[in-house]
Amino acid sequence: MKTAILIPCYNEATTIEKVVSDFKKEMPHADIYVYDNNSTDNTAEIAKNAGAIVRHEYRQGKGNVVRSMFHDITADCYIMVDGDDTYPAEEAPAFEEIILNKQADMVIGDRLSSTYFEENDRRFHNSGNRFVRNSINTFFKSDLHDIMTGMRAFNYDFVKSFPIRSKEFEIETEMSVFALMNNFKIREIPIDYRDRKEGSESKLDTFSDGFKVIRMIFSLIRDQRPLFFFSVMSLILLIIAGLYFLPIFFKYLSTGYVLKIPTLIVTATVVIVAALTFLTGVILHVLKHQHAEELERHLILLNEMKKEE
Repeated sequence: MKTAILIPCYNEATTIEKVVSDFKKEMPHADIYVYDNNSTDNTAEIAKNAGAIVRHEYRQGKGNVVRSMFHDITADCYIMVDGDDTYPAEEAPAFEEIILNKQADMVIGDRLSSTYFEENDRRFHNSGNRFVRNSINTFFKSDLHDIMTGMRAFNYDFVKSFPIRSKEFEIETEMSVFALMNNFKIREIPIDYRDRKEGSESKLDTFSDGFKVIRMIFSLIRDQRPLFFFSVMSLILLIIAGLYFLPIFFKYLSTGYVLKIPTLIVTATVVIVAALTFLTGVILHVLKHQHAEELERHLILLNEMKKEE
């Protein structure tokens, strides 16, 4: 059974040697891949000298790196970890065991139930993690503890079925929602988190990347729960139409005259738009179910191919 350690990197010269060495010590049987994403320091050279298989992704952004990793590499177990030495390599064997024993399709390293809030003193990052977690759990009816962790493990089926859309740091949120909506088995393991070492700088911009994650959540709700999303939009439109229609209606009851004809025409138009919006949600809901059936057939085909090999 083949295990691959996947390390996306951008300017991690300060920490990458230790990360590679720690994983080589804990998992000497695994292939360690470092994907350099246009680093301006000597991250790639250090990683290569430490014993990693170094490859390059020239499209900037973590999502682009993960896309290349998932497309290029074939393994039975994939363990993805950031190159900033904030995640413990000692936990990797437990991740691998769960995946290879088919106890889960994705294993999440749960920082937020462990040491994250003590180690990370960036207040807005902490608030952002809580907001994303609560939003995903509310809208997708789940109970995940850490949505945006940088340490995860996957099996072959998940990696080869995941249609990556994100280009940057929204990739973790997209992974979590994809697993939830397509009935993949998820396990969470509490892991210790340690803050970056001095000289190692975070690539996250609290506000711009936070906005991208919020936009991704909005898009995922629309795409993964279309009936809910468009029903809410329809309800909002109907409430607006009702606020304008009711005064006209009550005036008609008391006087027998229909006043504000232009407003009434606009109100009727809004009601028609609300009905069309709801029908859009119904159609997309059906298409979503058809897509889920196609994904299931794809997974069956993948399993048959693995058995033949």
